Amino acid sequence: MLKDWPDSEKPREKLLQHGAKSLSDAELLAIFLRTGVKGCHVVDLARNLLKSFGSIAKIYQAELDDFCQYHGLGVAKYVQLQACLEMSKRYLAEQMQTGLALTSSLSTQNFLKAELRNETREIFAVLFLNTQHQVIKFERLFQGTINAAAVYPRIVVELAIKYQAGAVILAHNHPSGIAEPSIADNQITSRLEQALALIDIKVLDHIIVAGCQCYSYAEHGRINE
Repeated sequence: MLKDWPDSEKPREKLLQHGAKSLSDAELLAIFLRTGVKGCHVVDLARNLLKSFGSIAKIYQAELDDFCQYHGLGVAKYVQLQACLEMSKRYLAEQMQTGLALTSSLSTQNFLKAELRNETREIFAVLFLNTQHQVIKFERLFQGTINAAAVYPRIVVELAIKYQAGAVILAHNHPSGIAEPSIADNQITSRLEQALALIDIKVLDHIIVAGCQCYSYAEHGRINE
């Protein structure tokens, strides 16, 4: 029984003592689930669910019917989980809107991961920034197949002018889970840099989201080459 465990091993107590980062995926999920089922305490239930689905991201992505087929889960848990996901997105979005988040590449990547990592098709998006590199608008512009999205520089330029942007950060996801850029990714990055340079708008980065990983062109010295 979980109640018989030492406090240092109980997920809630561990979180309070050492912070949420100290918890494993199973322990975090156990706190969300709250209770186990007959013959299986909540941490083991969480481990079983992670093994069945494959990851926390896969649990978030599950359709209602698939989610509810597991013992210990149901409509109420599904609703709560989706609400948690949406609150996380809105929290990160509010941070971005204050302009404070872009003092850190990591916080920008966290925002983009929350927005794009659960997408099953490629989405190409742009963060439009003012001259102080504060966020004006986040736009999902193009959606493609699981392998590619058609990106039109003219539309990006038109929106940059509309929002009176001073800079942009490009972003898209790789549903394959592989963060490395493709030849096509390199080509569209170069095309957008050239197109935006004509109206004195700088591309600060192009970030590829692949699950919990990100590839940053800026961090690899590949912007404005």
